[in-house]
Amino acid sequence: MWAEACEAMDRAERLHRQFFHRGAAAANWEAPIDVFETAEGLIVLIALPGVESDSVNVVLSGGVLVVSGERALPPELHQARIVRMEIPYGRFQRRIELPPEPFQISARHLANGCLLLRLRRP
Repeated sequence: MWAEACEAMDRAERLHRQFFHRGAAAANWEAPIDVFETAEGLIVLIALPGVESDSVNVVLSGGVLVVSGERALPPELHQARIVRMEIPYGRFQRRIELPPEPFQISARHLANGCLLLRLRRP
């Protein structure tokens, strides 16, 4: 029983450090992605449930697509005791290496918890 309690405390402390003790610029988590190729270019689908559109930054430079932002903890949970925490909160960043050809972002749409980016060949 004591060992289980110690293990639970260690797990809670790791989670706390992971989500609350990082610097402002450090990313806490990476969003999962799907990349599809079409005749016009690429479609990148990024899972960002609970992330507001104005909290997402997208930069395409040097053949790398960088999607970053923050999933904020809802205000009503700030004083709550964590019983179980599997959804990552805080800053995220995903770097996606693109094929070695030029692309331009032609569309950006966030719906149903997913950001859809269309990258077209010029």
